Amino acid sequence: MTTAMAQESAKMRRGWRTPTALILFVVMTHLVLDLPGHPDAITPMAFLPLPLEIPLVALLLLLAPRGIARVFCVLFSFSIALVFVLKIADIGTQAAFQRVFNPYLDLKMLRDGWDLVSRSAGRVIAWLAALALLLVFILLIGTIYKSARQLTRLSASGRRRAISIFACLAIVETGLWFVPTALPVEAKAGPYLVRRVALIFTSVADMRRFEGELTAATTSDTPIDFTAVAGRDVVVIFVESYGRSAIEDPRYAPVTGPRLSAMQRQIDDAGLSVASGWLTSPTVGGLSWLAHATTLSGLWIDSQARYDRLMQSQVPSLNSLFAKAGWQSLAVMPAITQDWPDARWYGYDRVYAAGDLGYRGKPFNWITMPDQYTLSAFERLARQPARQIGKPVMAEIALISSHAPWTPVPSPVDWDTVGDGAVFTAQTERDQPPSVVWADPDNVRLHYIKTIDYTLEILSEYLARSAGDGLFIILGDHQPAAIVTGPDASRAVPIHIVSRDKTLIDRFRHAGFSDGFRPGPDTTERPMSQLRALLTSALGKSH
Repeated sequence: MTTAMAQESAKMRRGWRTPTALILFVVMTHLVLDLPGHPDAITPMAFLPLPLEIPLVALLLLLAPRGIARVFCVLFSFSIALVFVLKIADIGTQAAFQRVFNPYLDLKMLRDGWDLVSRSAGRVIAWLAALALLLVFILLIGTIYKSARQLTRLSASGRRRAISIFACLAIVETGLWFVPTALPVEAKAGPYLVRRVALIFTSVADMRRFEGELTAATTSDTPIDFTAVAGRDVVVIFVESYGRSAIEDPRYAPVTGPRLSAMQRQIDDAGLSVASGWLTSPTVGGLSWLAHATTLSGLWIDSQARYDRLMQSQVPSLNSLFAKAGWQSLAVMPAITQDWPDARWYGYDRVYAAGDLGYRGKPFNWITMPDQYTLSAFERLARQPARQIGKPVMAEIALISSHAPWTPVPSPVDWDTVGDGAVFTAQTERDQPPSVVWADPDNVRLHYIKTIDYTLEILSEYLARSAGDGLFIILGDHQPAAIVTGPDASRAVPIHIVSRDKTLIDRFRHAGFSDGFRPGPDTTERPMSQLRALLTSALGKSH
């Protein structure tokens, strides 16, 4: 190839790269800046607004000296990368927890999210999804950086043309900014990043306030006695994703309503009484441990940072108060499959994690074992041995059959056939896989309410068989994700207090609880952090 031909070829390539760079710069930046931070807002109309930042940044790159422009390219690419990552994180946290992503509070949750996805969909699929997301990120940022650099390398004539194009675009968009039209103009990148930085500062200030709450809770010398339940078992049962929507949402009430009525009949026949109310959970869609810690500490634990700090504190848990008063403090945690250092703060005498419960059946995807087995193992491994030594138990139990992905849905078996759980293996292979269920939101909702119905049925059977003279406190940990409840759903969860002691149940009725399993629609929603004080008051000598 002659020198002239090579020069002509290079000139053609440069001529092709210039409009391509302009198009890529505008389109890719537009997509990132207009990307909504909420999954429900991702529609074609969401990408209609014109970001004013695009022509302004382009002019900055074109007008700045080339050395400074290179620095601006790096800063611009980094800013776009940050906005992209934050918006992807927002989409995830909005879908799961109905709030924006908080870098200060949420980074530690990535491991838990990875664990859930890998155990539900498989590690291979989880890794492929992560690599695909990383590849998209690299391609996006690389494309934006290269297109921005190409703008700074334009020839003098190409630079003049580009400046004219982006100057006209800036003038037109500025005019549209002040004149309401069907084509909106926005400049939200700067305020978006400023709000996220402000959120971090707000979270830091919140942690300072929380330090004061911890100090007050640690130094409190209020005497605690549990005379009203002396010698009796006290069992706190958290039901995964059991929220107010499961009872009142018209999509689920036709299932839950008859189930609560059947529970009431079964409880009445067993000579038990029940009172119910509403609690406002500090979390939604997940992070169940925040609800557990809030209930048992009496403090509002609505973030991972608060939880981590509580775990380091000397605040006594409700479990440890019962242990100090003579109860054997136990935890039955079928979802715990690894070391659990947080158990030290709770002050358990014994923890029954997944590996300690003796389950020999197959897991139900992420769910290690069905709730019926968990309750059966609790009776066999914990309550019966405690009765033999004449010591009551204070137990905290997590029922997890109603945890996402809500498939396969378990079915009750005869309690005398539960054994080591092998009887449940056939059930693990008869339902749709998560990939099929989650392809259809209606199917997700159907499976969700089926698991809630299963757990309520199991609970009523268990109480009728095994309640004895114990006190059972059954509550939801949080509402499920928005795909189940819809947007802006209440954060309330039901709580049911069950006992053979009608006088004791009356104490909760006098505190505003409704009679029976169905909380009244006008029953006051109280923060979950107030439950501990309510319990210590209701279970004391005088009331």
